[in-house]
Amino acid sequence: MPHSSGGRPPYARPLTRRQVLTTAAGGAVALPPGPALAAARRPRVRTGFDRLAQEGFARLAGRRVGVVTNPTGVTAGLRHIVDVLHEDDRVDLRAVFGPEHGFRGTAQAGGSEGSYHDPATGLPVYDAYGRSPRQLAEVFTRSGVDTVVFDIQDVGTRCYTYIWTLYDCMTAAALAGVRLMVLDRPNPLTGRGAYGPVLERALASGIGREPLPLTHGMTVAELALLFDGEYLDGAVRPETVRMAGWRRGDFFDATGLPWVPPSPNMPTPDTALAYAGTCLFEGTVLSEGRGTTRPFELLGAEGIDHRWAEAANALGLPGVLFREAYAVPVFSKFQGRTIGGVQLHVYDRRVYDPVRTGVALLMTAKRVWGGFGWRADGWVDRLAGTEAVRRGVDAGVSLDEVVGAWGEGLAGFREVRERYLLY
Repeated sequence: MPHSSGGRPPYARPLTRRQVLTTAAGGAVALPPGPALAAARRPRVRTGFDRLAQEGFARLAGRRVGVVTNPTGVTAGLRHIVDVLHEDDRVDLRAVFGPEHGFRGTAQAGGSEGSYHDPATGLPVYDAYGRSPRQLAEVFTRSGVDTVVFDIQDVGTRCYTYIWTLYDCMTAAALAGVRLMVLDRPNPLTGRGAYGPVLERALASGIGREPLPLTHGMTVAELALLFDGEYLDGAVRPETVRMAGWRRGDFFDATGLPWVPPSPNMPTPDTALAYAGTCLFEGTVLSEGRGTTRPFELLGAEGIDHRWAEAANALGLPGVLFREAYAVPVFSKFQGRTIGGVQLHVYDRRVYDPVRTGVALLMTAKRVWGGFGWRADGWVDRLAGTEAVRRGVDAGVSLDEVVGAWGEGLAGFREVRERYLLY
């Protein structure tokens, strides 16, 4: 497929006359479906895929390609990259690999969609979730690919599994002897800095394999370089395709790119901002808001009342207020039962610290509600990456003392991080 004029990617053609509808009032309203929407929107940021396309997919020439992606792998015109690559004669696309929640994003937390053939393209879709790097290497070999392309929108928090799917794919690529390419996308929390406790290796799991802080402030391409340089001994040497126009201080809405939920309970960029701290509630007996219309922004349990919001607001945390709230989750914890709790309202995200806020909410919940408790499997320690948060909350120490405990490790990570930043 030849390039269109004006430097547009090949899927961003101008509108035709047939794509303009005349309204009953006589005005013309342009409706740019599919490919033309990318040209009409002109977002300020171009993703790694957009830049790859503008180059005519030259970096994939002569390669047998497999793609690790999910519903977030879209162009500015909301076409899925698998559909674009499949239709382009310059790309030999052989397979798709689905992470947690699946290629089409239908599975809930901890699940996937299995392996099948994509009805739209006929391509085999392999389940990549929960597989060891050696098992993934066998899948890559069986699929017949020699190049694995990773393109998934991350949310910027260590305990979100997609960056560890990337890590495992990198390890598997080295084992299988295949090339690995990462197409970059924005960090919706910005790339201004890293916050929260750094993972202790003894607590490594599928939600954290290496010593990253709870919020890392990096893009997936930057993380790929860090993983390779710090933890994989340079065995992968991933190729990265950078974004154009992204600034480290950008929140997602500044990019002009469409937000596609990376998982069923991550409906908006606001959710991602709250999740960076309230993800810790997954390790408690309280609801983290799954099954409500505001997951990770609405927290609660049976028996909690106005006192939690009052206690949280009394802390004067920067950039956020808390509303007394009630809900009936339709699934997950407290399904079909009325819970009371708080809803977060971030009014100044420039000064809002989601990790400090998450810990403060744990402390105040324990103070006002006698039913407070941790999941029996110790999950909160894996989420936090340390036992210090749980111990501090249980001991009733000050918020500053808990936050101060991760300062030294965080400073060390920030120093390492600087070597891998691309923007």
